[in-house]
Amino acid sequence: MTPPVDRVLLDYAQDKIAVVDRDGTYQYLNRAAKSILGYDPDDLVGENAFEYMHPSDRDHVRARFEETIAVDDEFVDVTVEYRHRQRDGGWVWLESRMSNLTDSELGGYVVSSRDISDRIAAERERDETETRLRELAANTDDVLWMFNGDWSELLFLNPAYESVYGGSIDAVEADVDAFIDRVYPEDVPAVRRSMAALSRGESVDMEYRVNPGENYNRWVWVQAEPIVEDGEVVRIVGFTRDVTDRNRRERQLAVVDNLLRHNIRNDMTTILGQAELIADDPEVDAPERAAVIRRVGEALLQTTEKQRETLHLFRSPACPTTVDVADAVDAALASVRVRYPAATIETTLADGLVASALSEVEVALSELIENAVKHAESDAPTVRISGRVRDDEVEIRIDDDCPPLPEFEYRVLTGDKPMSDVYHSTGLGLWLVYWIVDLSDGRVEFVTSDETGNTITVVLPRAPAPTPE
Repeated sequence: MTPPVDRVLLDYAQDKIAVVDRDGTYQYLNRAAKSILGYDPDDLVGENAFEYMHPSDRDHVRARFEETIAVDDEFVDVTVEYRHRQRDGGWVWLESRMSNLTDSELGGYVVSSRDISDRIAAERERDETETRLRELAANTDDVLWMFNGDWSELLFLNPAYESVYGGSIDAVEADVDAFIDRVYPEDVPAVRRSMAALSRGESVDMEYRVNPGENYNRWVWVQAEPIVEDGEVVRIVGFTRDVTDRNRRERQLAVVDNLLRHNIRNDMTTILGQAELIADDPEVDAPERAAVIRRVGEALLQTTEKQRETLHLFRSPACPTTVDVADAVDAALASVRVRYPAATIETTLADGLVASALSEVEVALSELIENAVKHAESDAPTVRISGRVRDDEVEIRIDDDCPPLPEFEYRVLTGDKPMSDVYHSTGLGLWLVYWIVDLSDGRVEFVTSDETGNTITVVLPRAPAPTPE
């Protein structure tokens, strides 16, 4: 007997076509059951389909099937995904479409199923990859980000942004220009030029300063690439790395290099020149020449001592500790008063001056106080030192009656002037002050006046209050 044409057509279908009764018992399966499940169709006829489903999926599929066939006043069509056991004991993912319509000739409900194992595997791999990437993004110190091609929408930004830039991710999601507010104002034009270059399809590699909450003392290195599709930049991806320590180390090496190439060389040239004059001319005023040699030599010894302190500072990890500022000022004054007994040093320090700083902050204060005394025009100079707490910061202010400090000198203290051959006359002492304060997460502020002298203020983070026992 020749089978009906519709059944012949069903046997050529790539999807598994099955008919099940109200209990889920197979009444009919086409030949695709063999290629998909490994079973001959006749092997499954009379078997309950739910018994071949993975235990984790069985109840859900049964419930959806029963809900569907229970509806008799309207057409219902549903799709479910589940695992079906294969003849070899493995599992295949099926996507089955079923409805509440019955086939009168076949005597049951028609269920069409297709193998979606490859799709499920691809989705799982994608999800696992996305999970791993998100875990990496959440735990890396680098800022990972993605914007659309014209910078109008933030597509991704990991949590490291908040610690590096000092802003919130929510703010950038609301307004993508919010991250520009975290960039040092003098660096903003260069950043905007780089953004425009990326939108044109160019790669970018640059460094700039960020984080107003830290006085823009954070240097970051940014590498970014445009993603181009059909000749159009559709996305911009990049990373930002905090290179503050590297930048600081490069600056430190530049200073030491300049010091060795200029200051020390000049001092040694003076010493050797005076020594040659004494040796070549017996009539020369030897005591006067010797005094020059002694003075320059003593200055050179002081420089080498500061260099030793500087190298120690470079080699030691920057670990701020709790510092009693009053004690640090007293220790600094003790050494200055021995060298300059004629100086009058007045102190007005508020109570509770406890800062978070390197223990070497005493060296920085001593250097600033000594400079205030040494460079005064009077033989009996007056230096005023005051301290106060302002919000979450401790301020130590040093007022002197010296001539105005040259701009290239105080720009060193404020960190605004890079070291170069032009500014090599700046002594190592001021750089030592800058580094100690900078490594303490503090800053130096400077005000000069022709009439009243100079005011240098060291600002340090206030130490947290001790936890009650």
